[in-house]
Amino acid sequence: MRDELHDPDLSRLSITVGEVRVTPDLSIATAFVLPLGGDKQEEAISLLASHKGELRRIIGRKAKLKHAPDLRFRIDTTFDQMDATRRMLSEDRVQADVAKPDSEEDGATS
Repeated sequence: MRDELHDPDLSRLSITVGEVRVTPDLSIATAFVLPLGGDKQEEAISLLASHKGELRRIIGRKAKLKHAPDLRFRIDTTFDQMDATRRMLSEDRVQADVAKPDSEEDGATS
């Protein structure tokens, strides 16, 4: 049996899996995914969810698992969070705080 999905809609999307979190009992695996370019996020989640049984069988077979976890798919927001952090760190007030000597931050006097 071949380990491939045959869905032209899913095949035309390039999807990055940034992280997979598995529950301690290994019963659920949540994959954080993002389509290339960030477009068609809901479509990607919907397509992956519609094939989760097939994907579960493929993963179980490839990883030689007796019981493959139930799969959940969520949009990976890591890149958005990194961009927000970069924007915050580049703000003038943050840069001014970073430039202060340690003694000024503590309120200590020399």
